[in-house]
Amino acid sequence: MPQRVVAIGSRSGLHARPATVFVQTATSQPVKVTIARDGRDPVDARSLLSVLALGAGHGDPVVLTAEGDGAEAALDELAALLSRDHDAQKKA
Repeated sequence: MPQRVVAIGSRSGLHARPATVFVQTATSQPVKVTIARDGRDPVDARSLLSVLALGAGHGDPVVLTAEGDGAEAALDELAALLSRDHDAQKKA
């Protein structure tokens, strides 16, 4: 099963705005994606409440996992999204 370990890029962590963008992107993928932090059980990446409950802060590593046709591409897109600093873009 393909996985990616990604450090959260947003300076304020995976808070409401970047989490919403992440969940919307995960929902648009052709495969189910999960996200986990600190060895905890993975949660559905399509659930905003579950993603927010991870409490992932800036620089925290998270593990993305997907399975099926399109899993690699989905993980690449979501990993790139999580590694960006969405807070810096807001100020631009």
